[in-house]
Amino acid sequence: MHRVLVSSLVAATPRWLPLADSILRRRRPRCSPLPVLMFDRRAWSKPRKVSRGISVASRKANKQGEYCDESMLSHIMWWKEKMERCRKPSSIQLTQRLVYSNILGLDPNLRNGSLKDGTLNMEILVFKSKFPREVLLCRVGDFYEAIGFDACILVEHAGLNPFGGLRSDSIPKAGCPVVNLRQTLDDLTRCGYSVCIVEEIQGPTQARARKSRFISGHAHPGSPYVFGLAEVDHDVEFPDPMPVVGISHSAKGYCLISVLETMKTYSAEEGLTEEAIVTKLRICRYHHLYLHNSLKNNSSGTSRWGEFGEGGLLWGECSGKSFEWFDGSPIQELLCKVREIYGLDEKTVFRDVTVSLEGRPQPLHLGTATQIGVIPTEGIPSLLRMVLPSNCGGLPSMYIRDLLLNPPSFEVAAAIQEACRLMGNITCSIPEFTCISAAKLVKLLESKEVNHIEFCRIKNVLDEIMLMNRDAELSAILHELLVPASVATGFKVEADMLMNGCSIISQRIAEVISLGVESDQAITSLEYIPKEFFNDMESSWKGRVKRIHAEEEFANVDRAAEALSIAVIEDFMPIISRVKSVVSSNGGLKGEIGYAKEHEAVWFKGKRFIPNVWANTPGEQQIKQLKPAIDSKGRKVGEEWFTTSKVENALARYHEACDNARNKVLELLRGLSSELQDKINILVFCSTLLIIAKALFGH
Repeated sequence: MHRVLVSSLVAATPRWLPLADSILRRRRPRCSPLPVLMFDRRAWSKPRKVSRGISVASRKANKQGEYCDESMLSHIMWWKEKMERCRKPSSIQLTQRLVYSNILGLDPNLRNGSLKDGTLNMEILVFKSKFPREVLLCRVGDFYEAIGFDACILVEHAGLNPFGGLRSDSIPKAGCPVVNLRQTLDDLTRCGYSVCIVEEIQGPTQARARKSRFISGHAHPGSPYVFGLAEVDHDVEFPDPMPVVGISHSAKGYCLISVLETMKTYSAEEGLTEEAIVTKLRICRYHHLYLHNSLKNNSSGTSRWGEFGEGGLLWGECSGKSFEWFDGSPIQELLCKVREIYGLDEKTVFRDVTVSLEGRPQPLHLGTATQIGVIPTEGIPSLLRMVLPSNCGGLPSMYIRDLLLNPPSFEVAAAIQEACRLMGNITCSIPEFTCISAAKLVKLLESKEVNHIEFCRIKNVLDEIMLMNRDAELSAILHELLVPASVATGFKVEADMLMNGCSIISQRIAEVISLGVESDQAITSLEYIPKEFFNDMESSWKGRVKRIHAEEEFANVDRAAEALSIAVIEDFMPIISRVKSVVSSNGGLKGEIGYAKEHEAVWFKGKRFIPNVWANTPGEQQIKQLKPAIDSKGRKVGEEWFTTSKVENALARYHEACDNARNKVLELLRGLSSELQDKINILVFCSTLLIIAKALFGH
C-alpha cells in the first residue's frame, strides 16, 4: 500500500515529492532474502549522450521536477538502501541530513542546498540524472567534490572527512584534492561502486562567469578512469576486467552469460551443472550479478527457489551477494542491462566469443578445484605457484588457471602440448614476452589516451612476435600458439596476415613515437635561468614524438626561451652585479634570479637592494623598472619577488609556445591512437599470444 501511494504521489507531480519522501522516511524496509523491485526496470530513464558543456543541459532543465519524476524513484530507493548500510558515525550523521525527493538526496532547506537554475547543485543534478546509480565527483578548482548521497559514500568508503565538519545546518559535502583522485577512485571501485567524473574546461573565464563542465569519463570496477593518461610519463596499471554476469536455467542445464563492456564481447556457456556454475562464480570477480527468473521455476512447480533442494547450492552461493532479477531473453536482456549500466548507445554491438563445449572435457567440479589448489583455499597450497615460476604471475597465471578449470578441446590441447615439447628443446635465446592486457589495449585506444610509454610497449609486443617468426626454432612454436590464441580471442588470424599486420603497425609507431635515441629534444638549458624551470615546463611533452612532426612548435619554444633569457639578462643581471659589489652596514644584500615553482615563473628575488640615495650608478635604472610579482589572480606574491614588464611578456610568450607544443604532441598521440583503432583486433591477438607464450615457457 505504501508503494502504491508513493508511486501515485510521484507520478502525479514533482510537487508531491517531499510528501513521498516523508512516507519513505517513516517506512523501514522489510528484511527479505530477495530484493523487491518497485518498478519495472524498463521504465527507468535510459542514459543519454552527455553534452560537452552544461549550459545546453541547464537550459533544458527549466524545472527541478524534470529530474525528480517517477523514473528516478527506483534509483532513489537504491540509494536509500546504500545509506542504511553506512556504519561510520560521521557518515551516519550525514545521512540524517538527506531527503529522498531527488536523485542527489539534497534538502533545499539546508545551507548550500539550493537547486535553482544556474546553481552548481543544479548542474550536478543534471549530470547525475544521466547516470543515477554512479557516484558523481565534480571538479571545482583544486578539488573533486561530491554532495548528498555521493558525499556519504565518500566518507564511508574512501576515508574522507566531510567539508565543514559535521555542522547540521549544511548539506552533506565531501571531496578530495585533484592529486588524490586516483586513490579515491580505487577506494570506491574496490567497494563495487561506479564513479562518474565531471571536469572543468580549463582556461581563463570572465569575471563571475561559471566555468563550463563536461563528463570526462567513468571509473568502474575493473575499468579505470583514463582521461588525461596520454599526458603522463609513466606506465598505467590496469586491474583485471570485471564482467557483468547473468545466470539462467533451461532444459539443457544452467547457462552463464558473461559480458565485458571494455572488450564489447559476451559469452554464453550453456549446459553447465550446478557445481560447475558455482565454481565459475567463485573464481569470477564480477561488476554486477543478474539472476534470470527461469531459476525460480524448479521441478516442484513452485517459484520459491532453493526450497526443495534443487538449486540450493547456487542459492547458497548467491544469497549472500548483491544481485538483481531479470526476465525476457537472457542474452539480449542482459546486453540491454549492460548498455544501461555503462551509458552505451542502444546500437552498441557486442561480439559473441562463446567457445563451444562440444568435444571438450567437462569443467572441474568445485570440490576438485579446491582440493588441488586451483581455487585459493585455506590450508591447501596453490597449484599455480607450483607449476609457474614467480615471475609468471598476473596474466600468464590467469591463463593457466583457466586452462585447468576449463580443459580445452583436443585440438587446442594437442597444439599446446606440441608447443611445450618444442619449447623444451630450443637452443636459441627467447624474447622477454611483453604482456599487455587486451582490455587495457582496447580501453586506451578507444579513449585515445595511449601515452608514448604504452606505444613503446605495444611496439615491443609486435617486434617480439616478428622476432619469433624470423627464428627457425621459435617460428615452429609461434605457429602452434596460433591455435590457442584464436580460441582465447575469438579471432581467426593466419600467420601471413599476423606478420603483415605486426610489420605495418610497428613501422607506423616508429615513425611517430620517439624511441629515445634522438638527440634533438634535449631540455632547454640557458645560463642564468634555473634548470628546474625548463625541466618542469618541457619534460611533460619533449621526448614523446619525433620532432619532425612538430618542428614549428618546437622551434617556437626554442626562440621563446632565448627571448626570455635575453630579457632576464638585460633586466635582472645588472641588479645582481650591483648587489654583489655593494657592501651594506644593514646586513647582507640579497639578489638572485629565482624560480617560483608554484607560479611557473622566473622572477628576481631580493631584499634590501634598493639604494637609500639614488646616484645614477650601474643597476639603478633596472631597479626602477622592477614591480612586485603577482599571481594568476592578480595578488601580490610576496615581499621578495619582483619582475619587469619585459620579463613578463617574454615569460607569457614562452608559456604560450610550450602550451602549443604540448597540445601538438597530444594531438599526434591521439591521432596515432585513432589510426590504430582499425588494427585493434591484430593488437588484441598479439598481446594474447604473448601471454600464452610466457605462460607455457614459464611452465
